[in-house]
Amino acid sequence: MLGEPTGISLKNWTSQINAWDAGIAWGFGNHGAFHLHGDYLWHRYGLIRVDKGRLPLYYGVGARFLFANETHFGVRGVIGLDYQVSGIPLDVFLELVPIFDLAPRTEFNFNGAIGVRYFF
Repeated sequence: MLGEPTGISLKNWTSQINAWDAGIAWGFGNHGAFHLHGDYLWHRYGLIRVDKGRLPLYYGVGARFLFANETHFGVRGVIGLDYQVSGIPLDVFLELVPIFDLAPRTEFNFNGAIGVRYFF
């Protein structure tokens, strides 16, 4: 995934519409920080029609740890689009993520990324 943060994105489908995702990344804000997140996602198919593949809207909730000068913990809300290529185990995604940090102090942050995942 490229954006804030930039790193590796993983996804594990639990049903046809639900999945867990995780990220291991580097954030460029706060003078650089190691970033870990995990989310539970729901996918809505049929809202956007495409000729080939599928393009669900997805949304979810999760948690984020940010390791910088201070360790931050926050709750993530996720919304995005996930183009699933027909006949190839590959998807391309775009997501926007508001974050409400709970520790070391409460504050609002925002992440966003584009990315590609290959499914094994």
